[in-house]
Amino acid sequence: MMKIISFITILILFDFYPHNIDTIAQSGGRYTIVIHGGAGYISPEISKEVKNAYLNSLKVALKLGKQILSEGRTSLDAVEQVIRFFENDSLFNAGKGAVFTSIGTHELDASIMNGIDLSTGAVAGVKTIKNPISLARLVMDQTPHVLFSGQGADNLGKKFEVEIVENHYFDIHRRYQQWKLKQQEDIKGTVGCVAIDNYGNIAAGTSTGGLTGKWPGRVGDSPLINAGTYADNNTCGVSGTGQGELFIRNTVAYNISALMKYKNYSLRESAQEIVFKVLPEGSGGIIAVDKEGNYALTFNTESMLRGVANSDGKFEVSIWK
Repeated sequence: MMKIISFITILILFDFYPHNIDTIAQSGGRYTIVIHGGAGYISPEISKEVKNAYLNSLKVALKLGKQILSEGRTSLDAVEQVIRFFENDSLFNAGKGAVFTSIGTHELDASIMNGIDLSTGAVAGVKTIKNPISLARLVMDQTPHVLFSGQGADNLGKKFEVEIVENHYFDIHRRYQQWKLKQQEDIKGTVGCVAIDNYGNIAAGTSTGGLTGKWPGRVGDSPLINAGTYADNNTCGVSGTGQGELFIRNTVAYNISALMKYKNYSLRESAQEIVFKVLPEGSGGIIAVDKEGNYALTFNTESMLRGVANSDGKFEVSIWK
């Protein structure tokens, strides 16, 4: 009888934790989280108020993710909640701060990936979903599919009872002025988060409003697993930001993982190979965390809004090189 009870207890523990027993034994309670708020060009001469606004938002987002991980919650929870924060902050080109399409509407994209089993969820071209990253997670957790787009994705949001808003909810004056004057924003503003939790599981997510003046229906790299988002417990997790078409053509996020898997590159070597040798200068950057908790914040633009925190006490946010 005792043997049966012990076996049942093991099964319960195995089902409770989102990882295998070997990973539990190896974790040691360590974690790392990295975030980005877009890559591009932010002048060092920007006002103190604007600079502090960006840095303060990064700090709040990073503290939120760090707290979730320090409490022993999962990397998926940290990634989703951090990106939700960014989506609700109009400073960033995601959610509330999404840019306008060529016809003056908003179409949002997001994806999330779980490194333990390569499960993924994504949405593209949603118009009424307040927090696309949460719908992406529901796609991963509650459907047999990976990617929903357009009206089908909006309808799925209603089915799952996520928060629905009118499209004009995403309007903000700064983005409207950029659209009206046909100006591309200096910083792309796509947001992302990658984390490894106490149990050794890696998750990555990305969310965006796309490009100012984009043609309706255009989809960039952010909702595309392998291009803008990737996570594999055997290698690393990656979230990208920049010129989406280039990230798609060069399969950026997956190739960073592939160099580690097939060429035995370190995370830093892989990130530098792709960002500096494959992508053209000025095209964007990536954030990444590997299975050992090492991180990379690599970009070929003048600036990338970014941050990193870990269980060793590191906590840092930055804008410029």
